[in-house]
Amino acid sequence: MFHKTALSRLSKRLLSFKTYPTPNQNALKFVSPECAISPLENKTFEFGSSLQAVHSPLALKLFKIAGIKSVMIGHDFLTVNKQDHINWANLRPEVTELLDEFLTANKEPTITKELLESEEDSLAANENDTEIVAMIKELIETRIRPAIQDDGGDIEYKAFDEETGTVFLKLQGACKSCSASEDTLKGGIEAMLMHYIEEVREVVQILDPEEEIANKEFERLEQKLKDRKDASPPPPPPSL
Repeated sequence: MFHKTALSRLSKRLLSFKTYPTPNQNALKFVSPECAISPLENKTFEFGSSLQAVHSPLALKLFKIAGIKSVMIGHDFLTVNKQDHINWANLRPEVTELLDEFLTANKEPTITKELLESEEDSLAANENDTEIVAMIKELIETRIRPAIQDDGGDIEYKAFDEETGTVFLKLQGACKSCSASEDTLKGGIEAMLMHYIEEVREVVQILDPEEEIANKEFERLEQKLKDRKDASPPPPPPSL
């Protein structure tokens, strides 16, 4: 005869999660076809630390798992960025189990009401938008954003400089730290915006402060290695 606790565990309905790779090897997209993760269909919420996740009980619990770098919560998916030294073989089951327990328990909201009401989608139409800005937002929303979300990321509109024709955007989720993000930005987003909107001449990505620091440190390291290589003496000629 089963113990009562064992029976309750067996009777508990488990969600079926699917994981999908992204262009970023350190990011996985978790999808449950059975339930919505966030109540807002066209808005994602990204958290880079437990401090930023104070309005997301789900993200707070995820940050307690060692190795998680950032979390992005969408309507029907969740993207987890891990640290380089962590193996997905160990991390993926932990994330899946936590998601299953959190969403089936249904005791806490994924995103608090305060954050849902305070956060406005950057691509939403605004009465103060110029005609060009409205066109940029509509093109990103309908043609660019769906493809980026398929890859476990998202995109934020930041600004448009009419004098220089520069569109400022911010990539999120799997896309922001992906090695192919520059190709996505220039070869995909910039090319499409310039093709349909003649006033657009360039697209520039806005980075978080910590991302800017990391990029500068990487550039310094690359330059240091290059200088060391240039300073090394040439190899001796082969002996006859």
